[in-house]
Amino acid sequence: MGEHIIEALGKSKVVIKDGKVVSVEDPIMDYCPLFDKYRGIKELTKKSIKENIEFRIKDFGMCTEGRKFPSQDFLSIGASEIMSTLLKKGFLDAVVIVGDGCGTVILTDPEKVEGVAGRISGIIKTCPINSVITFIGKSNVLNPETSEINQIEGLKMAISKGYKNIAITVSNAKELPEIRKIEKDNFCNVIIFGVHTTGASMEDAIIFLEQGDIITACMSTEIKEVGDKRGIYKTKTKIPIYAPSEKGKDAIELRLKEIEKKK
Repeated sequence: MGEHIIEALGKSKVVIKDGKVVSVEDPIMDYCPLFDKYRGIKELTKKSIKENIEFRIKDFGMCTEGRKFPSQDFLSIGASEIMSTLLKKGFLDAVVIVGDGCGTVILTDPEKVEGVAGRISGIIKTCPINSVITFIGKSNVLNPETSEINQIEGLKMAISKGYKNIAITVSNAKELPEIRKIEKDNFCNVIIFGVHTTGASMEDAIIFLEQGDIITACMSTEIKEVGDKRGIYKTKTKIPIYAPSEKGKDAIELRLKEIEKKK
């Protein structure tokens, strides 16, 4: 099954090989309210992180050939949930996201978006898993031979398929200017989701909040500092999601309305 590298709880670097956790590095944060709420983890340590990753491998086969794709919302509001809602409502044609066992992919089915991205952490490196690529469809994977992670090339691929309204997840703030140029040059509409922002520099926080549309703060003090100082719209959740643009704000409010309807 090969090697997969993710940055998980507290941005701890975790290596999974052949379905086993083979190494866990120290996190840069020792607490995450999200994992406290959903998994009861009070302190992020190598041990608690390893146990959580092993739970995900056992529960839905993360990074293994036995991968399952739970389509129910994991969070009430998160990047994959907002994207799924936008697809359902017809505001998006496609999304460019990253998944374990497939790398950068283009999806149009809201349930597949949640199944692929709803319960994973930041993927740094992954390798092809046949069952995952079959589920997604080979033609929707940027590079089915290597499971390459390259969001800019994924965006170009989505545009080449004729999609005009596209959401994309981005963890590297330096990619945002190029994404905006591609958007302008191809006369399309791109909603940029800034994700996996824990540990972001002040420079990156400013780029995310000036050129992004929906930015998950994660445990980034810089994102929160810049966002709050500038009075940027944000959710009232424990881990705020910022919307620097009108289309980002509209997307979040659409998702919030859908949550209300489910109550």
